[in-house]
Amino acid sequence: MGASGLRQMTRLGMLGGMAAVSAYLAYAGVTWLRYGRPRPAGPHERDEFLDRFMPLYDVVERQHMAVDAPAAVTLDVARMLALDTIPLARAIFRARDLLLGSEPRRNDLPAGLIDEMRALGWGVLAEEPGSEIVLGAVTRPWESNPTFHAVDPRHFAQFAAPGLVKIVWTLRADPVAPCASIFRTETRAMPTDHDASARFRTYWAFLSPGIRLIRRATLGPIKHTAERRFAASAG
Repeated sequence: MGASGLRQMTRLGMLGGMAAVSAYLAYAGVTWLRYGRPRPAGPHERDEFLDRFMPLYDVVERQHMAVDAPAAVTLDVARMLALDTIPLARAIFRARDLLLGSEPRRNDLPAGLIDEMRALGWGVLAEEPGSEIVLGAVTRPWESNPTFHAVDPRHFAQFAAPGLVKIVWTLRADPVAPCASIFRTETRAMPTDHDASARFRTYWAFLSPGIRLIRRATLGPIKHTAERRFAASAG
């Protein structure tokens, strides 16, 4: 390739990079403007547990996927998911660490998503075995190394200590047939005061793309593992 070809490739690369940055900034701007106006839950998305612990929220993220496995199998697989085995999740965590100057993720955490989150400080707010588990915590997510603190389920809905963001999220599997289910995950967040809201609004505008990508990246492994496990047990 000659010098002119290299220059052309360089220009194309720069244009592509500028387009990506422009798209990202546009997304962040739209997310910032829409903050505080979350999409309401659809008929099949409503969740009594989440409504009990956080009926009002500023942001929400919902994902779902059909799985050819019973609900109990699907939920068990989701509980035991290892985020570090998903390349996209590892890359996004690393990007956040670089962006915010965070310390590397701990490597002494227990296996399984739920046990890992509990070791980080999250608390179980409610559980319906074989169907759903709800976790919650309060934190300052904009900090470079945020810490998570569990709140007693009896007091979580009324918790209002200033300067924090309350977060609840669920792993849920709805049966649609004896051998089929819909896996759902939903995250809600609500700051406790105006200062926390202003900080979290900016954080969410710029970091939510990565958070959403991680949520979506978990769906495929959960589906494939649950279906493979069920097929093996049935065969």
